[in-house]
Amino acid sequence: MTPIGEPAYVATVLMLYTDLPDTPLRPSPQDRELARRLHEQGVSLPLVESALLLASLRRLVRPTGLPPLPRIRSLAYFQPVITELQQQPLPEGYLDYLRLKFQQAANAPAE
Repeated sequence: MTPIGEPAYVATVLMLYTDLPDTPLRPSPQDRELARRLHEQGVSLPLVESALLLASLRRLVRPTGLPPLPRIRSLAYFQPVITELQQQPLPEGYLDYLRLKFQQAANAPAE
C-alpha cells in the first residue's frame, strides 16, 4: 500500500468524521490535530474508518426506549474504539461489512 501524505490523510479522516450522523458539520482545530497525530502514529485509514463506523453503529442500533445520546462533539470520542481495534484487529474484509451495516442502519426508519 502506498503511504498517504499527511494533508490527504487528515482531510480523509475529517471527511469520514463529519459525514457521520451526530457529528459537527465542521471539524474543530482539536479534531484536525488529532487526525494529524493519528497519521504521525501510523494509524491506517482503514482502521480509523472501521473505528468510526463501529462506534457509530453502536450508537445507531441501541435498543429502543433508551434516552437519546448527546451529539458527538469531537473526533476524540472515537479514540477508545481506535485503541480497541489496534489491540484487537478486525478480520479481513470486515470494513466492507461495517460499511454495509452502517448504510442499512442509517437508512432504517426511526422507530
